[in-house]
Amino acid sequence: MAVEGGMKCVKFLLFFFNFIFWICGLILIIIGIVVQVQLNKTLVISNAASSGAPVVLIVIGGVIFLVSFFGCCGAWKENHCMITMFAILLTLVFIVEIAAVIAGYVFKDKVKPVLNISFQEMIREYSQSKEIQQNVDFLQSSFQCCGGNGSSDWRNATSSNIPVSCCNTTSSPKNCNTADPGQIYSQGCVDAMDKWIQKNILIVIGVALGIAFFQLLGIIFACMLMKAIRSGYEVM
Repeated sequence: MAVEGGMKCVKFLLFFFNFIFWICGLILIIIGIVVQVQLNKTLVISNAASSGAPVVLIVIGGVIFLVSFFGCCGAWKENHCMITMFAILLTLVFIVEIAAVIAGYVFKDKVKPVLNISFQEMIREYSQSKEIQQNVDFLQSSFQCCGGNGSSDWRNATSSNIPVSCCNTTSSPKNCNTADPGQIYSQGCVDAMDKWIQKNILIVIGVALGIAFFQLLGIIFACMLMKAIRSGYEVM
């Protein structure tokens, strides 16, 4: 039995929302990969939990990417089984995503100790690895910071030289040991990076909640279309 307007609209809206889900999944995968690569390039990860967030993003993005396939095909082919599978999987993703947002907000204050451990390890290995030197110098220059908790971290390390990346000066000395105290960044990098994370995590949570809103609409449309197909409607 043909339907007038209503179910046609739901069908195309479901297809449209699944296309958006597909894009969102792709974006999450890309963001997760970029964050993971940057973490591996700029931090010595001694705790696997510290790289959990980008891995979760990649997994969730991949799941959304696959789930959207069921939604698109089910809506276009008016396949009750595929739409049911889509609704179930999307509901699970929605629950996991909301749980991840809550966990990220609750545990955001526990990132600082992990950053401190990682940065102290980088300081100890600074003179042993050219790659670590480049990563530390990049972090200190970018965040305008020095050491994990201040320049004293470098003085207490095996190598007593304070890197030139700690100097807030246009000159290019070999190290900052002879620089005036006012020319050395006073803020530690752990505090600087933690402030950056605290500032941007709300943006990440906002984006995740925005995606979750569209997922909820997708679940509602899928249930409506499932009911229409099961009732014998022919959606053109």
